[in-house]
Amino acid sequence: MKKILLNFAEKSDNYNELVQEAFNMNFLNFVVSKETFLEFKDIKRITTYSRDLSISSQNLIVNDASEKPLGLDKEVKIGLYYEMKSKQDEVFIVEESKKGSFNFIIVKAPDWKIIPFENLIAEMHKNDTELIASVENIDEAELMLKTLEVGTDGVLITPKEVNDIVELKKLLVTEFGVELIKAEVTALQNVPESERVCVDTTSLLKSGEGMLVGSTAKGFVLVHAEVFDTQFVSSRPFRVNAGDVSAYILVPADDTDNNYRTKYLSELKGGDQVLIVNTTGGAKRVTVGRVKIETRPMLRLELEIDKQGKKIRFNYIGQNAETIRLVNSVGTPISIVDIKVGDKILVHIGPEATHFGIKIKENIIER
Repeated sequence: MKKILLNFAEKSDNYNELVQEAFNMNFLNFVVSKETFLEFKDIKRITTYSRDLSISSQNLIVNDASEKPLGLDKEVKIGLYYEMKSKQDEVFIVEESKKGSFNFIIVKAPDWKIIPFENLIAEMHKNDTELIASVENIDEAELMLKTLEVGTDGVLITPKEVNDIVELKKLLVTEFGVELIKAEVTALQNVPESERVCVDTTSLLKSGEGMLVGSTAKGFVLVHAEVFDTQFVSSRPFRVNAGDVSAYILVPADDTDNNYRTKYLSELKGGDQVLIVNTTGGAKRVTVGRVKIETRPMLRLELEIDKQGKKIRFNYIGQNAETIRLVNSVGTPISIVDIKVGDKILVHIGPEATHFGIKIKENIIER
């Protein structure tokens, strides 16, 4: 888990709200001052960091490598705060991490950011010293946590609004589980002409990954990414040929209480986010690069599962072409043109009722 250090060394006008929201979101690493330390020192689940060496904080931060205090309790961790302005600074930080002189190093880069941090992550990610990036805003936090895929071990940020803390939480909830079960194909129907939607992402997708798409909110079929080469068509590992324009697709939720919501495929556009799900149900967010809508012949699948004695029936419409693959009951991609009545494929059973993509408790009939 990435470490989020919230700077509560100074009291802003909305300080109490910020602290309360931090508790709500289970952020418990706080940078404190002599003024604010007393409010947290008796809360056992809080981990405090301080640049004031006179405070009995669990973590102390020095501004100079030569300032490392002596005679401290063995459980007190020492970190270095360092401003990186040159290549020499970068080399110094790496060397200090290799020595193991500090438990963590907080790095602020006022000018160049990406390249120096890429170098630090590459050099330090196998060391025991944690690399914490000092950032100014949520966009910088996301950048640091994801640079070189590995990212920094954490970020230090001063939240200005309650929503900053909410957005930080979203950055950490990037992967979760979606339940996949087997559904039986009960009928097939040719649809001569429909508008189908290809969703091109800004990520390279892997074998076993796809998007969950369905004609109703009852159920969603795992539609595999176009990662396979054929003798006639090259792979498009960023693409999922998802379904017809009226279909629902699972996308990340806007709040932290739900993992996902739905959107119509016709609504998607570049810059939106969608969920990529693998054959074991692992889900992650990716960004849409573009959406292609074209007229193609389609195939409608009717599906059924028996869940705790209740029959759930739903549908999926996908392009009738060899390169469109669903996933069978053992996790193997199978071309939609090879699917027969009686076959079983992986699906996710949805919330049944949604309003503008959000799950609601309401009796809605979709056929």
